[in-house]
Amino acid sequence: MESLPVMESFYTIQGEGFHQGKAAYFIRLGGCDVGCHWCDVPESWPIDKHPKQTIEKLANDAYSSGTKLVVVTGGEPLMHNLDGLTEALHKRGLKTNIETSGAHPLSGKWDWICLSPKKFKAPLKEVFDVADELKVIVYNKSDLEWSQKQASQVNDSCLLYLQPEWSKKQDSTELIVEFVKKNPNWQISIQSHKYIDVP
Repeated sequence: MESLPVMESFYTIQGEGFHQGKAAYFIRLGGCDVGCHWCDVPESWPIDKHPKQTIEKLANDAYSSGTKLVVVTGGEPLMHNLDGLTEALHKRGLKTNIETSGAHPLSGKWDWICLSPKKFKAPLKEVFDVADELKVIVYNKSDLEWSQKQASQVNDSCLLYLQPEWSKKQDSTELIVEFVKKNPNWQISIQSHKYIDVP
């Protein structure tokens, strides 16, 4: 039976991006080879550290939570083939979202794709082409110029978000506010789950 390494899974409120404020069941898969120095879950990086769970169990647990929306994240979830997982979730009537750096080939059938590109490992064109949401984390001023280069590669309907990196949120937020005022095709995403103290 097909299985995936799972660091954690939990029912909470989506705190970021377009679906911010919605109830969502998160499945955080183990494994990441991107390695952002400001990652808030570096414990997710080792692919062999996390126990494997069957796709059926993951889908059943998500369905049993009462959610309508499942967010698959990591780590970097596209290090795994996710065709079976999204099929199992869709069979149970659940909407599927993925949060990915886009650095690995796309697998799975998704109702929403949040592409959060990283400088350390560039996204693939196939992910740029189908992203519903581009979310760039802003750590310093140079990230703003870099974000425009990423935005030039997505499709015309993709929503554009800038999100302050949490440890530098005050300085980054000030930079983002001024940038968005000058570039109103962008929106601000904040990690609202950290302000309301939910996972």
